[in-house]
Amino acid sequence: MPDWTYHPLRGIAAALLGERRSQRAALRALAAVASLPGGGRLIVKAAGHRSPPPGLAGSVDGAAVTVRLGAVVPPDVARDAVRALPPLGAGLIEIAPVGPADVPAVCEAAAGRRVPVVIRAEGPDAPEVVEALSPHVDAVRTGPDSCAVQATSVADAAAALADTESVVLATPAVLKQAGPGWFTRVAEAATHTHPPAAGLGEVGRDPRRWPAWWWGVLVGAGMICAGIGAAAITLGPVLLWYDRDYLGMSTEQLHAANHHLVHFLQHDRITMAGTMVTIGILYVALSAGGMRRGWPWAREAYLVSGWIAFPPLFYFLGFGFLEPLHTAVTLVLFPVFLLATRRKGVGRPRWTLLPEGPERERRRALAGQLLLIFTGSGIFIGGAAVSVVGLTSVFVPPDLVFLHTGPEALHTANPRLMSFIAHDRAGLGGALMATAGAVVLLTAWGWRRGESWVWWTLLLCAVTGFLPAIVVHGAIGYTDFLHLAPVYLGVLLTATALALGRAYLCAPRAVR
Repeated sequence: MPDWTYHPLRGIAAALLGERRSQRAALRALAAVASLPGGGRLIVKAAGHRSPPPGLAGSVDGAAVTVRLGAVVPPDVARDAVRALPPLGAGLIEIAPVGPADVPAVCEAAAGRRVPVVIRAEGPDAPEVVEALSPHVDAVRTGPDSCAVQATSVADAAAALADTESVVLATPAVLKQAGPGWFTRVAEAATHTHPPAAGLGEVGRDPRRWPAWWWGVLVGAGMICAGIGAAAITLGPVLLWYDRDYLGMSTEQLHAANHHLVHFLQHDRITMAGTMVTIGILYVALSAGGMRRGWPWAREAYLVSGWIAFPPLFYFLGFGFLEPLHTAVTLVLFPVFLLATRRKGVGRPRWTLLPEGPERERRRALAGQLLLIFTGSGIFIGGAAVSVVGLTSVFVPPDLVFLHTGPEALHTANPRLMSFIAHDRAGLGGALMATAGAVVLLTAWGWRRGESWVWWTLLLCAVTGFLPAIVVHGAIGYTDFLHLAPVYLGVLLTATALALGRAYLCAPRAVR
């Protein structure tokens, strides 16, 4: 549930455009995206908004709303607000105060509505405004009072929604301070939750009765074991029998063809092994920490990452090299992955939310959240680039400097060598993209106060993802700074983000 209210970019935008202009620019940008085909759904996914529980549905002056939660906005921003706020979770928009001069703007705003629009007219011209706008909006009111409670905090809003007759509206001041994630946080706080999930004793040992999150944990554990096994092979024989059969060469013959080639293969494969372990950690955490407690976003993050991770198996179609162990692992884990994600629902909500806590702590955490989303996005782009390189040129210039040779010489030494190396590189790129997808979505949707499992998951992922890559590059002497600069930057940004978010995510259990 990303919240862009407090972070360095907001300060830069405010300095360049002014506070009000920067807010208006952000609202217009969201409105523009929401107006595109599929844009509203994109905002919904990015903001972590989900369908609210049925208990939050209701009506306003006869107009049905899916959630009794919305915003009150002035007429000059009504058009953008009507388009931008519903995908973020607003169930209705009130436009107030509306005078005769605002009638054209309100008509234009209401024409593109996806949720009910209510207007409030004030002053001696109120009857004229009501008559003009009644055919164009869902409800009209007169007088100085809003149609709903104007909440000032998540806790206030959730408490007000407990009354099934009440409607809660966020004022511009509330949204300015809390950010667009406010609607989702309120809906979560107002959701009725259940006691913690039952253990193995109640579920039994029949696999047909296992909850989805158990299958998710099994996939994650399998990925961790596969990554550790890949690292052991790389640090041991390097090549297995099917590698030697495909190449027609042993490890010693590879070394004789180029003294740096075996080390180059090791650096790719150790990095891949660390990435596999990282994916496994993410899947275990999303299952046990998210799906088990009924968070819908946890299944979606798991699903997105998995559909990125498994397809790279088919890279062998382009290289003609099918790895038996890789294939066996995929054939075992993919059906289990389907069992973990086959149902859209992940069970009853079983989470416990903490209050937002000190404002300074929250602002620091939001800055850390932004840094991690930025880091994960960079890893995704890097993974895509690695896959493209693996599927095309195979090497980047620093690789050839390290190898002290060129592609032609390697092809001359063995016509299958380029395809063999390319297979490893393209697969690494796919694994990096799967990791990045899970990291970005976990950070965007799971960043909540007191969710210490999120912090520890991201810390372990940083260790298993970055450390093997740095160590293996140093061990083989491949220390080109520009080549490793993205890794160093990722370490710096991740460490900073985790430091900023630790107090917020790891709020002590005693305050629950």
